Amino acid sequence: MFFLFKTRDIQLKNGPGPKKHIKNQKIKKILLTIDTTDLVVEEAIKNKVNLIISYHPILFDPKNSLIISNHSDRKIISLIHNNIAVYSPHTALDNTIGGVNDWLIKSCGPGKITLINPSEDLLSASARRITLNKPISINTLCKRIKSYLDIPYLRVASGSADKIKTIACCAGSGSSALKGVNSDCYLTGEMSHHNILMAQSNGINVLLSEHSHTERGFLKHYSSMIDDLLQGSVDIVLSKQDKDPISLK
Repeated sequence: MFFLFKTRDIQLKNGPGPKKHIKNQKIKKILLTIDTTDLVVEEAIKNKVNLIISYHPILFDPKNSLIISNHSDRKIISLIHNNIAVYSPHTALDNTIGGVNDWLIKSCGPGKITLINPSEDLLSASARRITLNKPISINTLCKRIKSYLDIPYLRVASGSADKIKTIACCAGSGSSALKGVNSDCYLTGEMSHHNILMAQSNGINVLLSEHSHTERGFLKHYSSMIDDLLQGSVDIVLSKQDKDPISLK
């Protein structure tokens, strides 16, 4: 998704406001983030960023107008006035070969990786499945994943398998992508209560890391990928304000 608004195209409910025409500009600095929060927008403005690549879209529903009294709309208006574009790859980046799901499945250890629900050209798939070279305990698997993702904990719903040989993963919220997939274990960010129970009833272990923990670590790799494609012509920085909204007390 790509959002580049011009104020002349937007009706502000509180009044017409000042007219400002945005000129075509070259991208000199890119900010990478998972979410475009208020703090990330302030960071982008302060650092004179031209483009935010935000993994999650800033908009999930169409908008015909922006209301300045609306908090989320004000954030978009602020981006407009500071000539900052927002690009959100999200699901495309999850599914593509070499994308988020390929990065995430590597947290499980060495093994043979296969595609779940692949496209006809085999260039993308909604999830990944790995068959480990050697079966491991659930505790060993959890240690590997926590170390790889650099996170302090996983939420675990234990299945019946004592040793883990096959793991299916989907970044973010994996309920639909992993539904019906035969594996010893599911790895995803979040899953609904009833989908967890369904997996358990089939003997499947479920490992949940919180939604954005399955995604944020990929940004370092994404930065290198973009830098290689652009041959170092653009300054690429990782957001220091972007973080998971959930914490433990």
